Amino acid sequence: MDFILYASLRLNGFPIDKAKRRLAEIIEERKRTHIPGMVNPSQLRDAFDIYRYHRDSNPFYRKVLASKGGGPEIGETTYEEWLKVPIMKKKDLQVDLQERIGWLNGQKLHHHSTSGSSGIPFSFVRDKFGHAMIWAVTDQRFKSLGLDYGKSLQARFYGIPLDKRKYYTQRLKDRLSGRYRFTVADLSDRRLEEITETFRKRKFEFVYGYASAMTLYARFLLRKGIVLRDVCPTLRLAVTASEVCDDLDREAIRNAYGVPVANEYGAAELDLVAIDDADGDWIVNNETVLVEVLDEDGVPCPPGKEGRFVITSLFNRAMPFIRYEVGDRGVLSDRTKGTYRILQSVVGRSLDFARTRSGKVAGGMWLYYVGKNMLLKSSIFIREFMIVQKELDAFELHYRADKELEEGDRRLFLETLEQYLEPGLRCEFIRVESLERTRAGKLTHFRSELPKEPAR
Repeated sequence: MDFILYASLRLNGFPIDKAKRRLAEIIEERKRTHIPGMVNPSQLRDAFDIYRYHRDSNPFYRKVLASKGGGPEIGETTYEEWLKVPIMKKKDLQVDLQERIGWLNGQKLHHHSTSGSSGIPFSFVRDKFGHAMIWAVTDQRFKSLGLDYGKSLQARFYGIPLDKRKYYTQRLKDRLSGRYRFTVADLSDRRLEEITETFRKRKFEFVYGYASAMTLYARFLLRKGIVLRDVCPTLRLAVTASEVCDDLDREAIRNAYGVPVANEYGAAELDLVAIDDADGDWIVNNETVLVEVLDEDGVPCPPGKEGRFVITSLFNRAMPFIRYEVGDRGVLSDRTKGTYRILQSVVGRSLDFARTRSGKVAGGMWLYYVGKNMLLKSSIFIREFMIVQKELDAFELHYRADKELEEGDRRLFLETLEQYLEPGLRCEFIRVESLERTRAGKLTHFRSELPKEPAR
């Protein structure tokens, strides 16, 4: 991690040096206590510790436990005992933020809000040390891939807020973190040509971002007969995130970029959950989270069987992400690597692209920012939402809320949509009781009902 990024974290009160020391200790602990085929005892101990902490100190968590019949007192620290701890869902935490954190009495926290991969608006917090632990794990994993996060120049395919203050704040963060951001709001051929020229001029070492956007760019490069590493010889790796990258997409990225491809899986409210290692094995994080794959009855799935992800954040003392069902489903491999389990697959989402009459193409994850704008500025509480594109200039917003959107909210949404795409759009606002979900039980932010373009 670059000195500037370290200094920025320290300046903002994140004890990154302490977190890195603690992470090194945990890695050694996991090695000492590893028992093949079992949940690591030291990892389980950390899970019990965070459970007891929130149960004994956090009135909000005690209220959640009471609503689920109460939590166990915990006798022996065994996995069988751990299975008695109630599973939490996002709806358990989707209440007023002050109700969740009032017990912390003004403690300085890291605040974050997200519309989430599930399409459900959500705000959450971490204590400073818990947030520093996420940075420490990220730094360690990228170093294992031969990269120095914050120093190795990153080309990032991501969204960005439109609000001027937030826009420039994000740009400053990118600069401090060694990132150059290509926003996914416009992925037309003209814009992709401009991105390619930027790769010619800058010494990028890796590409990171939404799998769908990176795949779209890969197909553009293949169509043009360009290998990105020939354009940018310093490029060494491509890392996909936020969306499922299947084998066909991975192959397209690898061929077009000319470098190996690693897949990252995580949850914004939790941590890095898994990332490929140098051998291409999808290594599950066992230092700062406890990952469980359970069937519908809450019974642990054997390796090779698909189940729902239930994850515990081991170091967040500000909010109880304890046996938290993230909404994804996946499969653990029957192979392990040292003390680590290997993730075989994740059943997640792969978002469509929006197209306009002028030929503009926008990655589906830009809707994260449209939704976030609604979340932060709407006069009503929007529980869930999804956008459907019906025609090149016609959209529908399907949303769950206690009452109809006000005219000002409708205008705000359409203005934001036009700001990301182009003027002259139409939108119908449809309040619903429930929204269609994927097999994984998740909402997608965006679905296109336009005819698929023929392969070029």
